[in-house]
Amino acid sequence: MTAPLRTVLWTMVGLLLAVPVMGQGVPQQVPDHNLESFEAVDFPAADAYRAADGRPGDQYWQNEADYQIDVELDTAANRLSGRQTITYTNNSPQELRRLWVQLEQNFFQTGSRGDQVVPDDARFSGFFDEAGYTLTSVQVERDGETTEPDYEVEGTRLMVPLSEALPAKGGTVTLTLDWNFQIPEFGADRHGMLDVEQGTVYQLAQWYPRMYVYDDINGWNHLPYLGQGEYYLEYGSFDVSITVPRNMIVTATGRLQNPEEVLTETQRDRLSEARNSRETVTIIGEDEVGTEATRPAGDGPLTWRYTAENVRDFSWAASQAFIWDAAKADAGDRTVLAQSLYPKEGLGSEDAPGWEESTEYVQHSIEFYSDFLAPYPYPNAVNVAGVVGGMEYPHIVFCDVESRGQDLFGVTDHEFGHTWFPMVVGSDERRWAWMDEGLNTFLNQYSEADFYDQSPRASLRRNSQIIARRLMPSPYGDQPIMTHADQIRDRALGLLAYLKPANGLMLLREYVVGPERFDEAFRAYFDRWAYKHPQPSDFFRTIEDVTGEDLDWFWRSWFYETDTGDQAIDNVATDDTTQVTVAQKKDLLLPVTVSLTFGDGSTEQRRIPTEAFFTSGTHTLTVPDRTVEKVQLDPNRLLPDADRQNNTWTATADSSSTPSSNE
Repeated sequence: MTAPLRTVLWTMVGLLLAVPVMGQGVPQQVPDHNLESFEAVDFPAADAYRAADGRPGDQYWQNEADYQIDVELDTAANRLSGRQTITYTNNSPQELRRLWVQLEQNFFQTGSRGDQVVPDDARFSGFFDEAGYTLTSVQVERDGETTEPDYEVEGTRLMVPLSEALPAKGGTVTLTLDWNFQIPEFGADRHGMLDVEQGTVYQLAQWYPRMYVYDDINGWNHLPYLGQGEYYLEYGSFDVSITVPRNMIVTATGRLQNPEEVLTETQRDRLSEARNSRETVTIIGEDEVGTEATRPAGDGPLTWRYTAENVRDFSWAASQAFIWDAAKADAGDRTVLAQSLYPKEGLGSEDAPGWEESTEYVQHSIEFYSDFLAPYPYPNAVNVAGVVGGMEYPHIVFCDVESRGQDLFGVTDHEFGHTWFPMVVGSDERRWAWMDEGLNTFLNQYSEADFYDQSPRASLRRNSQIIARRLMPSPYGDQPIMTHADQIRDRALGLLAYLKPANGLMLLREYVVGPERFDEAFRAYFDRWAYKHPQPSDFFRTIEDVTGEDLDWFWRSWFYETDTGDQAIDNVATDDTTQVTVAQKKDLLLPVTVSLTFGDGSTEQRRIPTEAFFTSGTHTLTVPDRTVEKVQLDPNRLLPDADRQNNTWTATADSSSTPSSNE
C-alpha cells in the first residue's frame, strides 16, 4: 500500500470515529433489529457432484439396485414368503467392502428400537411378538461364484460383508435372500390388513428387503427405521411374481405381464374400453364381487407378474372383495389408466360420496400435476382402499376406506402428488421430510383449488394465520423445518413437514418472487433432479439460480430458524408531506405491501423490499402533496403476521399518529 493511499484511508477512519462527537443532532443509522436474519446460509461447498447453481455436477453419480422377486401370500396364516435377487451396481468412485440392506419388518418386533421410541397409540405403531423377518438364506454371487457371507442383523439393518471389495465405477454384485414374515395388522399406517364382509384387503409395503442408498453426502445412509422418517431408496428395475389364492385380485406397481392368465376375457375387454374412456368403466361391479365369473377357470393359486423400470420402490395389494373401476387420464402426450379398487365398505351415499368417485379424483390429480409441473411418468395410477390412512408408492397409492367426499379427494390428491416428490425426484425422506411432504403439499393447494373452483390464495391466507397465531407460539413451534424427520416431535410433524414448508413456497410464489419466475425455478428443480437424489441445498440453490434472487434471508428464517414476522405501522406524520414509518418488529423480514387511501377516495399500493431493512428495523415512505386518510399493511392478508392489530392507521380529527386496531 502506498503512503498517500494509507493517509487517505486513515483520514476516513478518523472521520467515522469522530461522528458521535462531531455529529450531535445528526441522525445515526443504528441497526435496531437482528442482523442475523441477513447472514448467508452456510450451504455445503459445491464440488464435482453438486454444482453451486443447484444442478447435479459434471461427475454426479448414483448407484442402482435391480430386483427379481417371487413372493407368495399365505392367507390362512397371514404370512408372506419370498425369494429375491438384488443386482447391485456400484457407480460411486469408491470401492465398497460391505452392503447394507433395510429390513423394515423388524421395526414391528416387540422390544425393537422403534418399539422403545414410538408410543403404543401413535400412528407409526403396530408392534407384536411374531413380527419381523426370518432369513433362511443369504447368498452373494460374484463372477459366477456363490458364497454365504457371515452377515449381521441389527434391528432394521442387515450388513453383508464382501470377501472382495466391489469395484468402483460400475462393479456389480448379486445378493439373494430367502425370507418370510408375519404381516402386521396395522403396519405403521403404511401397510396392513383390513377384514371386510367379503374377504380381506391386504396392502403390502415395506415387504421386501431393500438396499440402502450409498451417496456422495453420507456414504451409506444406514439410519435405522423408526417409523416417522420414511424412505430413501435407489432406482432400478423390478420383476415381481406374486402368488395368491385364485379368488383374489392383485394390483401393483408396474405393468401386468400376464393378463391372459389372471384376468377373464370380460375384464380384459373392459380394461381396454377404460383406456379410451373419459367416463368411469366398471371392471368388477359390486354385484360381481366374489362370483366365479370374475376368476379364470381352474384350480389352485394364480401368479400375477408385474414389471417396472426406473422406480425406487414396489408395492401391491390383494383382495377377494375388490370392486374395480377405471378410466383414461391424459398426461402430456401419453395416456394413463386411472383405477380404483375398494370393498363395498368404501361406497358412499348421496350426501357423502365415497370410493365410487375415486377414479374421477385420480383422473384430476394426474392431469392437473401433469400440466402444472411435468407429465405423469407411469402407465397406471391405482388407488386402493384399505386400512392405511394415506401412503404413496410408484404407480399405486393406499388410502383410507372410510374417507368420503372432499376428504377422499384430499388424500387421493396428496398421495398421487407424491409421484413427483419423492417418486421421481428421489429425496432423502429419512432425514428431510419437508422435501417430499412439503413440496407435495404446496402442489396440493393448487390442485384442490382447481378441482373445487377456489382461489389458492384463500389457503395461503388461512394457513399463514394458522402458522403465525396458533402453531408458532405453541409448544410445537420451537423446532425448525430443517429438523431430521425422526427428531420432530410427533405432534409437530404436520407443521414442520407439511404445512409450514408448503406455506413458505406459496409465499415465495404468490408474494416474494411471483408465479412466473417461481414456476420456472420449481420446474427447473424437478427437471434437474428427476430420478436423482437432491439435498436441501440443491433445492435452495436452484430456486435462487433461476429466479435471480438471493433468498438466504428467507431460507434462514423460514427453514433453518423459527422466526416469526410482525410488520407494523410505527408512525404516521401528517404535516405538509405524509411520512409513513413501517417497522419490522420480529426476525422474519418479508417485503411490505403498503396500501394508501387518499382523501379523494383513491388508493395506491407501494411495496417496500426486504433490502430496505438490511441496516434498520424501520423504513419511511414519503407521500407528498396528498392527504392520506388510511394506511394498511398487507391488505390482502397473505402474510404470517403475528400481530395484525398494528397493521392499520386511520386519520382522526387531530391527525393522531397512533395505529388503529380495527383490522
